[in-house]
Amino acid sequence: MANELVQFRADEVTKAKAMGICEKLGIDLPTYMRICIAKLVQENGIPFSMKLSDQQENSAIAAMREASRIAEENGVADMTLEEINEEIAAARRERDSRRAE
Repeated sequence: MANELVQFRADEVTKAKAMGICEKLGIDLPTYMRICIAKLVQENGIPFSMKLSDQQENSAIAAMREASRIAEENGVADMTLEEINEEIAAARRERDSRRAE
């Protein structure tokens, strides 16, 4: 499946604030936008709220940063959603075939 470029305009202040929130969540703005579009399609509507509380921020951000580090180390940080889903499907097929033996 070919990737399409999606562009939109936002004022500087809003963009900077959005980038700051994404940074605290351990992702970048384009990754957030891909997550939003994928979930919008999957749920056929606006499906979620992502907010940071003081208590959640430390553990959530630490977990996201650790996941990002592991992905970088294993060369999979740039995987598309389709590639991730195929990896999951392949692991499930392998698990199911082992269970059937």
